[in-house]
Amino acid sequence: MSWLGAEEWEAVALSLKVAFWATILSLPVAIAVAYALARGRFWGHGLLNGLVHLPLVLPPVVTGYLLLVFFGSQGLGGRVLDAVGMPIAFRWTGAVLAAAVMAFPLVVRAIRLSIEAVDVRFEDAAATLGASPLRVFLTVTLPMAMPGVLAGAVLGFAKAMGEFGATITFVSSVQGETQTLSLAVYSFLQVPGGESAAVKLVIIAVAVAMGALLLSEWLARRMARKVSGA
Repeated sequence: MSWLGAEEWEAVALSLKVAFWATILSLPVAIAVAYALARGRFWGHGLLNGLVHLPLVLPPVVTGYLLLVFFGSQGLGGRVLDAVGMPIAFRWTGAVLAAAVMAFPLVVRAIRLSIEAVDVRFEDAAATLGASPLRVFLTVTLPMAMPGVLAGAVLGFAKAMGEFGATITFVSSVQGETQTLSLAVYSFLQVPGGESAAVKLVIIAVAVAMGALLLSEWLARRMARKVSGA
């Protein structure tokens, strides 16, 4: 337990909490959007696809600034949340939002590819037997796409764990409140003698990221075997 100091453990714990809630809260929306992109044919399909992937191509600082403009204390979203007693600017909940936004494209893409791999003949057969579209999705599409859902969740969790640019722009780096693992590494590198603590956090970050990638790869292979054997 002495390998990490109190501040480092605090950053690791906060990162895990932020990544967990970012994944949990974004997953249902990601599933719905992925299904719409995979199976839907509607006006604005390309626009929706572009908006979903925008955080991947925008500089994270720009994404963080847009979140600050809209969800800050002077923004429309921020005023609404303040009115209902749920302010998020410069709080750990704001870090959750920033992490969820940055991880969202990766989660959607993994789930979309998994849904597209599901043979539509199974869905058509269920619909022919009288199942409603919602029941077809819940009993056929979603179970067959579940490995992709899990893979997307793992990738999203890893991305949320390592989020930096949007988080520091939106909620700053407040120790114990918004200073996640990545922000703590940056903070330690700004002070003399902080390299040792930074290296320890870097090792943890690499271990978590590598573990997430290996788990995602395993789930992807399992999905491929399941689809090919269907």
